[in-house]
Amino acid sequence: MGLSYEDFEVGKPYEVGEHTFTRDEIIAFATQFDPQPFHVDDHAAAASPFGTLIASGWHTCSVMMGMLVRNALAGSTSMGSPGIDDIRWLKPVRAGDTIRMTSTVLDKRVSSSKPDRGIVSTQWDGVNQHGETVITVRSKVIFGLRNPGASA
Repeated sequence: MGLSYEDFEVGKPYEVGEHTFTRDEIIAFATQFDPQPFHVDDHAAAASPFGTLIASGWHTCSVMMGMLVRNALAGSTSMGSPGIDDIRWLKPVRAGDTIRMTSTVLDKRVSSSKPDRGIVSTQWDGVNQHGETVITVRSKVIFGLRNPGASA
């Protein structure tokens, strides 16, 4: 069995993975989901405040979610999330940028109404190859307890 509620330590950062964004990937995602000119057209992007093609923030979130599921949640007792509390797109993500993701546990508690599970609050941080934080996401995930009723 993978990660359970008991495995998470408040304050501990977990390395989740990294991803390099390509021009073709940026355009393909944005064409389908966020077709703003600076995401899909090189010339329009050059004339934008960004000066070059950039990834949609939703693309960055989707890539981070994929890494989280494949590299941390697969095989875990995750029961899903009640939602995202905060998303901040701090710097543009450009073609060729490699984003490294960590997830830090901010808080955790066992559910008072369903004591077989707990809620883990986390902050995801995406940092580019220059050491710049490009995105932060605060969310909660519900995890099953390995030993319900034991001291968590």
